[in-house]
Amino acid sequence: MSDISQMAYLNGQYLPLSEARISPMDRGFLFGDGIYEVIPSYGGRLVGMRAHMQRMRNGLDAIGIRVTIEDQEMQEIATRLLQASGNGNLGVYFHISRGADLTRMHGFPEQITPTIFAFAFAIPEAGTGHPDSAKCVNVVTCEDMRWRRCHIKSTSLLGNVLHFQHGREQGQDETILYNQHGHITEASACNVFAVLDNRIVTPALDNQLLPGITRQLVISILRDFDVPVVEDTVTRQQLREADEVWLTSSSKEIRPVVSIDGQPIGSGKPGRYWHKAMTLYAQHKFDY
Repeated sequence: MSDISQMAYLNGQYLPLSEARISPMDRGFLFGDGIYEVIPSYGGRLVGMRAHMQRMRNGLDAIGIRVTIEDQEMQEIATRLLQASGNGNLGVYFHISRGADLTRMHGFPEQITPTIFAFAFAIPEAGTGHPDSAKCVNVVTCEDMRWRRCHIKSTSLLGNVLHFQHGREQGQDETILYNQHGHITEASACNVFAVLDNRIVTPALDNQLLPGITRQLVISILRDFDVPVVEDTVTRQQLREADEVWLTSSSKEIRPVVSIDGQPIGSGKPGRYWHKAMTLYAQHKFDY
């Protein structure tokens, strides 16, 4: 495979990533004023491209960024970056900020051109559902201290970064967040599923959590194969007592959680529901 760091797309041009330059007056740099997406791919095949593009459009609309680039062109950019990187296990990162202005002010400037940036990077190989291939994770829990529009995939990720670092500093892989009522929202970089009394449950979508594309695909695939999934409240206590807990994201797919706050979940190993979900996801993720 060629060096995946070699090519980037920036405002209509393909160039070496090391040569990509964005103005320090760009509002993405100054304010985190932008939207991003990460689309996974395996062997050159993108997963959930249409859903990722729709979520990006929704985010751009929500914060009032207007772009003229069409989804087909985004697909072509992704394809070219993947081909240049060897079409392996890759994620394509798209980042659209409001653009650069000569004046730093909080209000939206008029008549500036959005900055569009993309590059490809390595992600873990695809899962199979076999227990021996499971990438198990250990997590801690923490009160969710982020802003109240977490359904927008904003580039303003400091809150998520601090929560992730909280887990890392305790030697854990992730941090699962709960609100002031003790209800689970999501993890710092993943959505959360739990198996409670033989029911697969994931927190319902609202402004407290991101509408994850892998979350969406997992729900759709399981339901299409007659495996019920409930979108409902999950409390912190229920999570700790769950038979299984999973984390989902575009680059991690479905990861079984084997301990929370130092206590094992279920048997402390990937469970049978995870095996079923991961097997179905591996077989059908390109179909949606």
